[in-house]
Amino acid sequence: MPTVGGVTLDPLVEIWQRATATQPAPSALVVVATALLAVVVVVVPGAWRVARHGVTLVHEAGHATAAVLTGRRLAGIRLHADTSGLTTSVGRPRGPGMVATALAGYVAPGLLGLAAAWLTANGWAVGMLWCLLVLVVAIGVGVRNLFGLWSVLVTGALLLVVTWWVPPVWQTAVAYAVTWFLLLAAPRPVLELQRSRRHGPRTSDADVLARLTRVPSLVWIGVFLAVTLATALAGGSLLTSGTRGTSGISGISGISGISGTVGVI
Repeated sequence: MPTVGGVTLDPLVEIWQRATATQPAPSALVVVATALLAVVVVVVPGAWRVARHGVTLVHEAGHATAAVLTGRRLAGIRLHADTSGLTTSVGRPRGPGMVATALAGYVAPGLLGLAAAWLTANGWAVGMLWCLLVLVVAIGVGVRNLFGLWSVLVTGALLLVVTWWVPPVWQTAVAYAVTWFLLLAAPRPVLELQRSRRHGPRTSDADVLARLTRVPSLVWIGVFLAVTLATALAGGSLLTSGTRGTSGISGISGISGISGTVGVI
């Protein structure tokens, strides 16, 4: 059994083999069924209240990633039971880094969904799930509140169960369902943001960007919406481009919007 520094490599080798293995394209029925499931989750209020925690996690991951990539120091991430979130970073209070950090949140679910669609459509459905698991673990390192840790642990546990114990044909179906959800869910928080701003405090990412750039917040909301709709269309096209015929089926921030998600120390 191969080892490095006394550590057995067999599990790591198996993880790598699973993550890099390719899967055949699913049937058209699987693609359509997973898309309809994602639509139901996004549209039905009860399902959306639960699933929105996943969108918030990706939203805050977008802020955190942009902050780190632009040279800011990540101070912490908080995920709340009302599906809002807060990411704080240390650095200059103005400038390109702060703009990129504020911009990244609302577009992150759509961009992640587009990347997931590319991987899934090219046969790396299981690899995409492993990538999501790595992302969740990385975000967990920066979480600074109890509910946030609980949310990360539950999400990570579900992904681990699917990637390690679920049969490959079902892993592909889950990968398509998760990808459809990221793509189709991305525009909804933007619409909720605009509704919440009519009567709520002006502390959202769009308002932060307006103060940083002197570009009206409504324009930034339009940018968020344009990016999320474009990624949904592009990702959907990828997911539907390589399906098999149906004969191949086998085995089958605030409460109403993510607001105030960028903190500066």
